[in-house]
Amino acid sequence: MAQESKSKIAIIGGGPAGCICAYYLKQQGFSPIIFEKNSPLKTLLPTGGGRCNLAHAEFDLKELASNYPRGEKFLYSVFSKFATAETIDFFEKIGVETYIQDDMRIFPTSNSASEVRKSILNAISGIKIQNECVSDVKLCNGGFSVKTEKASYFFEKVVVAIGGHSAFELARNFGHKIENPIPALTSLNINEDFSALSGVSIPNIAIKFDKRQERGDILFTHNGISGPLIYKISSVMARKGFPYTINLDFVGELDLQTTLNENPHKSIKNIISAYVPKSFTEFILKKANIDEDLKAHKINGNARDKILNLLNNFELTVLSSAKGGEVVTCGGVSLNEIDPKSMESKIVKNLYFCGEVLDIDGFCGGFNLQNCWSTGYIAAMGVMQ
Repeated sequence: MAQESKSKIAIIGGGPAGCICAYYLKQQGFSPIIFEKNSPLKTLLPTGGGRCNLAHAEFDLKELASNYPRGEKFLYSVFSKFATAETIDFFEKIGVETYIQDDMRIFPTSNSASEVRKSILNAISGIKIQNECVSDVKLCNGGFSVKTEKASYFFEKVVVAIGGHSAFELARNFGHKIENPIPALTSLNINEDFSALSGVSIPNIAIKFDKRQERGDILFTHNGISGPLIYKISSVMARKGFPYTINLDFVGELDLQTTLNENPHKSIKNIISAYVPKSFTEFILKKANIDEDLKAHKINGNARDKILNLLNNFELTVLSSAKGGEVVTCGGVSLNEIDPKSMESKIVKNLYFCGEVLDIDGFCGGFNLQNCWSTGYIAAMGVMQ
């Protein structure tokens, strides 16, 4: 027999989405109960390298939504009610001042994820947090029976705000379709051997892939490539399948012949090292079978073209995602089955979903937390309707 709860609303998951949902419910006089098996907002602590990249300073809702390979159109409605400006306002209300970096990422002025966590928890003080793992949720007497390892509870409404397989099972039990979870923001394993360049980073390069072009920083790893730009590519291509090719342009337009003519007695290694790291210069010269100490005036047209092709059109074959290297996983509850105006299930009345449980994922830069803040808010508004 499920025991009656004094609260009518259960929030399963004490992460960013669950906590902001609880905050806005509390503001309107509701007293939800949060079920969280770990420490609440634990997942917030490593974000932004411990500094907590709260959001991204994009204030046009369609431009903001374009940073989500899965969920873009769904988020138009969500962001029309709660987006970047509302996120900044929320944090100001709970005493967290923010600033915008040159790359448009928004951080707390404290540069401390633990301080942000403390401020959010202070803002929802008084809301009961049950340190219990929810194992099952079922329809019961016009509401829901929520079962944990300790007890069973009855609620009128349930908000599912946890990510991962446990949440997917809860959703499946209600008939929801789960889009297959696979790595999205992740390093990539490639066919070419870059082990000699492991640890070498190159900034601001252009990459062409899948009829797109992006620019950013990359990092060579023992088995492949990583870095912000690679995370973006892996996200866009997450559901396209392997293998696929990408083309790297390290230097853009470079009149190499003029540079050779102006520096006839310089070694080719020293000339190329002005544009890319020395270790990468050595790598491409070896690949082109050119002596790195060869003087510029001895570089013929064939050798020059080989070097330029490697600098401007370096083709790689991507074989797979790096195992265990994902920052974000795409997949989750199908958005076709969720009302974006309320986050309510279209299958089960009074059941809501928000945050990482949804098939929404964004690029690096605060977008995935923005999804949590925004859908958590909409879920709270939906519950109160």
